Amino acid sequence: MKLKSSSFADNGPIPAEFAFGKHEPTEHMTLSDNKNPAFSWEGAPDGTQSFVMICHDIDVPTQLDLVNQEDKVIPASLPRTSFFHWVLVDLPATAKAIEAGEFSNGVTPKGKPGPEASNGTRQGVNNYTEFMAGNPDMSGTYFGYDGPCPPWNDEIVHHYIFTLYALDVPRCDVTGQFGGEDVLAAIDGHVLAQAQITGLYAINPAVTI
Repeated sequence: MKLKSSSFADNGPIPAEFAFGKHEPTEHMTLSDNKNPAFSWEGAPDGTQSFVMICHDIDVPTQLDLVNQEDKVIPASLPRTSFFHWVLVDLPATAKAIEAGEFSNGVTPKGKPGPEASNGTRQGVNNYTEFMAGNPDMSGTYFGYDGPCPPWNDEIVHHYIFTLYALDVPRCDVTGQFGGEDVLAAIDGHVLAQAQITGLYAINPAVTI
């Protein structure tokens, strides 16, 4: 199975229109267009009954008191962890593509509704739910896609891995509110094939992509 995107090249930069935040010279960062990228795929194996799409950032700093702080830098040597940006399940077996902006087109303060989404799909909760918890203007439950917004003082480029899973079941065995780890546990033993594409993004203008 092969996955590709017309929005960015594999291991290439993600355009700002697909990000949650982008560089702004005075305030360091401002909100961006937050569209989900476009994807298409081919070669799903026989027996595929549904697809799952997951995006996660593998470069999230583990020391949050450094994030977006004046006169501080998040060093490249700092240990990193993962952050789920998109958890989409129950894409039908007949699906061949996701259009740009189909599931997200703009930042929604306090989060988009869910889990039900278009064409019978369901969207999981992403990790902006935890990240925004202390912000009274933005706190809420963030379903669906919310794009890159790495710290503007981070020394490294962030890697966003989009993985498409072909499953042998028509519906992912998760209920209510669910996240990335819930889906990964539910699809264990049901993955017929998977394919991925990685995009790069940074808000710090000193970081070269």
